Amino acid sequence: MSRVPVMLSIAGSDPSGGAGIQADVKTATALGVYAGAVLTALTAQNTTGVQGIHAVPTAFVAQQLESVLSDLDVGAVKIGMLGGPDVAACVAEALRRNPVRHVVLDPVMVASSGDQLVPDETVEVIAAELLPLATVVTPNVPEAEILTGTSITDVAGQERAGHLLVQAGAAAALVKGGHLDGAESVDVLVTRDGVRHLSAPRVRTEHTHGTGCTLSSAVASFLVRGESVDAAVGRAKDYLVAALASGSRRDVGSGRGPVDHLAGR
Repeated sequence: MSRVPVMLSIAGSDPSGGAGIQADVKTATALGVYAGAVLTALTAQNTTGVQGIHAVPTAFVAQQLESVLSDLDVGAVKIGMLGGPDVAACVAEALRRNPVRHVVLDPVMVASSGDQLVPDETVEVIAAELLPLATVVTPNVPEAEILTGTSITDVAGQERAGHLLVQAGAAAALVKGGHLDGAESVDVLVTRDGVRHLSAPRVRTEHTHGTGCTLSSAVASFLVRGESVDAAVGRAKDYLVAALASGSRRDVGSGRGPVDHLAGR
């Protein structure tokens, strides 16, 4: 019998099922990967917004991490919503004690309204302690601006930010272009070996709940399956585009509905 590799999501819970831990588990399962889950926060949210957040105590986050990492064959970790600096530091310490081959860091920092979701102290811990552990960091434009202190208005700005994130310690940076304008949605992958632009026709839809979670967990899932970073990112983007297109034809909730994690399956 062969051991089953695991993609472990470390993130918050979304009871409406479109984002967070729920989106990560759905994505991994759809891509044929076993998913574990360590919760950092409980949220009250739906397709119209977030109504409340209840942080999981840091000591219990640490206990969850120890339980999973000491037992399951975790091949990749996806890190999403963390909340306070103590939790971010706790996750970094756990991964230093229990090294995992691939770490995909989705720095959840900015709400769709543009408001910063985490305090500056958390940003500092993410940059100092988690970024150097990342196989791939996957910020959107506002998050990349916070992490690098630069303004991003075009693809050249995405490239600049990507290089800064790699210089700061990440093995690769995928700076997502969903917040920019244009008929094409361009994500920029920067590695120590070069730059790649991943373009796809922009899917015109309001149903975008959970896109960042879905993309990052798909990258982690493809890495678990043995893909290179370049291939994992490309396949994850293709998966997300299909999920967006299918989700645009589905009606879930009364606000911004989720992508379709089972698109094409």
